[in-house]
Amino acid sequence: MWATWWVWIVAGFTLGVLEVIAPGYIFLGFAIGAVLVGIAVGVGLLGSSLPILLLAFAMASLVAWLALRRTMGVRKGQVKLWDHDIND
Repeated sequence: MWATWWVWIVAGFTLGVLEVIAPGYIFLGFAIGAVLVGIAVGVGLLGSSLPILLLAFAMASLVAWLALRRTMGVRKGQVKLWDHDIND
């Protein structure tokens, strides 16, 4: 089952929906990793070995998480300032 490309794509989109429900860039890296593995399986770059697929998923998720952290994370020395309250 895990060697089928569409399973990885569906898992990626499911994790993406979970990210919308619980925001915070927690599941987005995993979603991107799952979609990338699904594409790699669909194109034929990865075989059907589950340990290799899980390693590729872990590596793709880590790279996606680091890229998201670098582009969307809080910069060093950056402080969030509140100008007004929501009730103002």
